[in-house]
Amino acid sequence: MKKVQRQTFNPKFIRKNRWWNDSNPDVDNAKPSEIIDSGRTPRVSKLMALAIRFDHLLHTGVVNNQTELAELSHISKPRVSQIMNLLHLAPDIQEEILFLPKIIKGKDPITERHLRPIAAEIYWHAQRKLWAECRNKKVL
Repeated sequence: MKKVQRQTFNPKFIRKNRWWNDSNPDVDNAKPSEIIDSGRTPRVSKLMALAIRFDHLLHTGVVNNQTELAELSHISKPRVSQIMNLLHLAPDIQEEILFLPKIIKGKDPITERHLRPIAAEIYWHAQRKLWAECRNKKVL
């Protein structure tokens, strides 16, 4: 039996100053009033990326199970399950969620809660129909 080398996982969530951008020297010299806010990434897009990351950590053996993942991430076990359930979505829906347009103002039009019944659907063609309905209602 092959022994898997165990690694520790210590997630660090760092909130960066929204006016700071290392890759753009024009921003370094600009005043905050001169910088145009391009919006924020939808929360559901971040959760989809997190689900993919969690899945990678589980498959590579960095963590043994979702319980360990919950402890290391400082979130509850049911919340880890909710996030991981996003992986049950059809691949094209996952891709659309990852590349949703940035939110300029107001609340996110689509939340993880809207996606739960879609992810609970077994068949991808049925998921695509539900996703199209959800998208049309939320006007993306």
